[in-house]
Amino acid sequence: MKYNLGSLLKESFGGHLNWQNAWRKSEPKSHYDVVIIGGGGHGLACAYYLAKNHGICNVAVLEKGWIGGGNAGRNTTIVRSNYELASNAKFYEHSMKLWENLSLELNYNTMFSPRGVMIVAQSDGGVDNLLKRGNAMRMHGVDAQWLTEAEVRRQLRGVCANADARLPILGALKQPRAGTARHDAVVWGYARAASELGVDIIENCEVLDFITQGDQVLGVQTSRGKILGGKTALSVAGHSGHMTAKLGIKLPIESHLLQAFVTEPVKPLIDTVAVFSGLELYISQSDKGGLVFGGELDGYNSYSQRGSFSRSRDVMKAAATYFPMISRLKVLRQWGGVVDMTMDGSPILDNSLHDNFYLNAGWCYGGFKGTPAAGWCLAHMIANDESHPLAQAFSLDRFKTGHLVDEPGTGPVPNAH
Repeated sequence: MKYNLGSLLKESFGGHLNWQNAWRKSEPKSHYDVVIIGGGGHGLACAYYLAKNHGICNVAVLEKGWIGGGNAGRNTTIVRSNYELASNAKFYEHSMKLWENLSLELNYNTMFSPRGVMIVAQSDGGVDNLLKRGNAMRMHGVDAQWLTEAEVRRQLRGVCANADARLPILGALKQPRAGTARHDAVVWGYARAASELGVDIIENCEVLDFITQGDQVLGVQTSRGKILGGKTALSVAGHSGHMTAKLGIKLPIESHLLQAFVTEPVKPLIDTVAVFSGLELYISQSDKGGLVFGGELDGYNSYSQRGSFSRSRDVMKAAATYFPMISRLKVLRQWGGVVDMTMDGSPILDNSLHDNFYLNAGWCYGGFKGTPAAGWCLAHMIANDESHPLAQAFSLDRFKTGHLVDEPGTGPVPNAH
């Protein structure tokens, strides 16, 4: 899909009334080779890589709302691969490399910005933990840089953390290649690219139940009728638990809310992503100038996508503590994303629950940053009926055998204090 400058100007001043759809508005067919439940980043990426890498184009992506209206648009856009354990580091580094070329590959501006991500150490134990992680990252081939206190202060203009403070700045671990991307642009880009390869994207199509025969999943019953599939994949972010319950499966996950906030625009202040390990805060600045920040989980199970006032208060208090000028800014938007939290902080990619059924769930804090690699590995699993080498550690069976990928502290707030 191409536009010349004249048509862009015409549409811009004409209210976009004749703007072309970015992807085909498909009506559901009765049968597909693959049915993917969930039109977020992971589901759309899977559909794209099924078509591109494996030549499987008779694919339907079912989204109960509209593309970009779910959890894919309810995160803080952070992209990184600063993990310590080998399985996590290799998986997210593969994702990082896909991110770096994604706009060119999809022919769609995902607004990927490699501005770096730093985790600020605020205790002696935090320094030790971050140095350990940085060394592990380098051993796994991931870029890592240690910043002194002075270097942190130079990169975080306006930060307030005196040497005699309860939570002083002692240094930071930075991944220079990490950064941010525009969350809804990512799903729009994957949707358009998948559609151009023949994938049907079906919006306003809620899955009501699974169609089964013995141990086989044959398709789904939806709000738009019955849709059969040779293979069925579930990729629905925070709603995995109640969907698998329809198959009689109870997953080892809980669904929690993670809030985020955006302030009114200000002049350039923070040109990186900063994570503070003391008062649970992560913050960056958007291209429009708004400060984007968040903190801890709300701490209770919910699908509300709103969040609690008490957690909002705590996060804003932390933001104002580190950057006092924020107390004078208006908060323009707030949202809550629903995240699947596993017991070990790592995702589940598995095809052992039912025949012809593939599960992608439990992403904790890694869902957005893992989007390209999750789609890549899920597509490989569907096409070959075996786990991709990068995702073998994420099988559901690990909770029985005890081979956990136990790195829960690598969320927005590291357990480093």
